[in-house]
Amino acid sequence: MEEQKHRILGIDPGTSVMGYAILDTLLNKSEVVVVSVIQMKKLPDQYAKLRFIYEKTNALIEQYQPDTLAIEAPFYGKNVQSMLKLGRAQGVVIAACLHADMEVYEYSPRKIKQAITGNGNASKEQVADMLARMYKLTDAYPYLDATDSLAAAVCHFYQHKFTFGTTKVTDWKSFLANNQDRIIK
Repeated sequence: MEEQKHRILGIDPGTSVMGYAILDTLLNKSEVVVVSVIQMKKLPDQYAKLRFIYEKTNALIEQYQPDTLAIEAPFYGKNVQSMLKLGRAQGVVIAACLHADMEVYEYSPRKIKQAITGNGNASKEQVADMLARMYKLTDAYPYLDATDSLAAAVCHFYQHKFTFGTTKVTDWKSFLANNQDRIIK
């Protein structure tokens, strides 16, 4: 049975700064390809930003050929206008990925933090520090949006570690039943 590589596009949506990361995975191993941000602060209005997000997402898909999107879900905030802008940005990214026939997964900030640090209430700095240790990241990232996007990709990797080919398993019994060739007797 040939194992399948997966390439995950992690996105931390935003309308001023949007973080993105590419994570290559194979079985229980993962490797960071890129971690960066897209700046939109100088764009004139929200519609220009949404177009830019769509174009940049398409460019990332074309350049890196990911098969999966892991995106941070908007958290509940008090500022309705900010939530609306963030939701629109997220929707544009999801639409671009669906158009490219990618699988789309959404994770809450709490779930992502829990997956990376073991603490759903961890700070963004704690998440960034843990990822730097896990992947031996030496670059200093001026924006936590970059490491947040990597955290979304890693969270997805952890949630789907035991996905082989097209058969997804949710427990050890299913894994063993689907992978008899891996059992040493």
